[in-house]
Amino acid sequence: MVVEGYDYILVGGGSSACVAAARLVTAGARVLMLERGPAKANPIMHFPAGYMKFLGRDTYLMMHRTEPQEHLGGRAPIVPQGRVLGGGGTVNAMVYMRGQRDDYADWNRAIGGNGTGEWDWDDLLTYYRQQEDNDHLGGPDHGVGGPLKVSHLGHTAPMTRAWLKTMQGMGVPYTSDFNTGDPRGVGLMQHTMDWERRRRCSPVDAFLNPVRGAPNLSLRTGATVERVLFEGSRATGVSWIEGGQRQEARAGEVLLAAGAYQTPKLLMLSGVGPEEELARHDVPLRVSLPGVGENLQDHYECPVVATTKGAFGYYGQDRGLKMILSGLQFLLFRSGPVTTTGVESCAFLDPTGQGRRPTIQMFCVPTVYLDRDVTGTDPGHGVTINSLLLRPRSRGRVRLRSADPNDLPVVDPRIFEDPQDLEETVAGFRFARSVLAQSPMKDLVDREIFPGAEVRSDEGIGEHCRRTVKTGYHPVGTCRMGAEGDRMAVLDPELRVRGTEGLRVIDASMMPNIVSGNTNAAALAVGDKAASLILGRQT
Repeated sequence: MVVEGYDYILVGGGSSACVAAARLVTAGARVLMLERGPAKANPIMHFPAGYMKFLGRDTYLMMHRTEPQEHLGGRAPIVPQGRVLGGGGTVNAMVYMRGQRDDYADWNRAIGGNGTGEWDWDDLLTYYRQQEDNDHLGGPDHGVGGPLKVSHLGHTAPMTRAWLKTMQGMGVPYTSDFNTGDPRGVGLMQHTMDWERRRRCSPVDAFLNPVRGAPNLSLRTGATVERVLFEGSRATGVSWIEGGQRQEARAGEVLLAAGAYQTPKLLMLSGVGPEEELARHDVPLRVSLPGVGENLQDHYECPVVATTKGAFGYYGQDRGLKMILSGLQFLLFRSGPVTTTGVESCAFLDPTGQGRRPTIQMFCVPTVYLDRDVTGTDPGHGVTINSLLLRPRSRGRVRLRSADPNDLPVVDPRIFEDPQDLEETVAGFRFARSVLAQSPMKDLVDREIFPGAEVRSDEGIGEHCRRTVKTGYHPVGTCRMGAEGDRMAVLDPELRVRGTEGLRVIDASMMPNIVSGNTNAAALAVGDKAASLILGRQT
């Protein structure tokens, strides 16, 4: 079956796609939106704490296992990707973080600028502000009255409060706002939460639902896109499988927003990508673009874990009588542990103390928490401090596993390939460990259990980091934009796929470099700016 008559086909239903769809539909365009996952997540996901029930499952996550990592002793960590309408914005920890001003200056330089202008901080700030309805921040940095609800969480653990005071006692300044372009300091994070209702404000809630009933929007879920269709160099539509049936649709422009793993895979299956890779899988070459699938970046974090002398966090709150009581408290008063994501605070710092722009984002998790493929300690009352490397130098890649659209791509992040990444991670670990030894946190801590106080050398800490490093769930960069003449740039500054017509990439794949913080807010802004570029408007 072939469906005609669309102006735009959006492949993917994640954060950037929801924003772009809303803008295009509101402008009167006829839009077909295709999402591989289900239309709705479990209602528990509306509650801030609800995502933790599904973090280790594949219900709404596509679990990509990386290639065995040379610099992790052959470990092959799992790197999940959202698989539900709203993508990561439906299943994530809701953190609203924009990154550093310098991140966007680097974007501008990547497209041939001098650090200011198109795609810089001030340019993107227009979109951040018009999207936002902040609960208590305003002024030049924040929006009031937009569709995206942003606020603090409704509950903070005693351990979180101790962490905040301890960090300040160590000379880390308190910041009330991480989203001004210079996030250095420690503070409570902003989240995409509706403060009045104490529930998640997902991209579906904020952007897609208001246009859901529009006659010019067609939304199809459970749709696995096979490839982009071309006539010569012009993209004319897509083919997909839905309910076991192959379908096709035609449109004036195709917009790819399937994420940093799936978007390059779709380009390669469509004949756009590195020549040798396509030939290896007998995919006919349409456009030679060696940068497709290259430049993979993610944030990686490593933990130090300690037990505590009492219940200062959230261990055991998600089961039995405590879970029932917390649920009742939420239903009756919209308060209590259900109104938190469990990670309420972070710090941005340079642990070497050299005064540089922050290199580490440090999270205080008020329980014993390890990733699903890491063993070595059991859950319990405790605290986990994760040091996340903000700007890794290592670059990975995404390649085809086969020419079968149902096969997951080959993901090779090459974690710690650049030795400086491990050096900075070890420095972050040492600083995190030192926090546990300072009051008031040390008064709550019993002892370090992972890796254990006896692990002191750089070699021993490095081995711990290699054994425990996990994804920050922020993959980007695999179809990066760049300047004319940059042979590895997949996109031009208007997000058009080079060598083609009628084809753009509008998700986090476009980032030349990863932003220094959680990436969902940036993905929302990219989707918004992409819609402006498509419509020929500034906002």
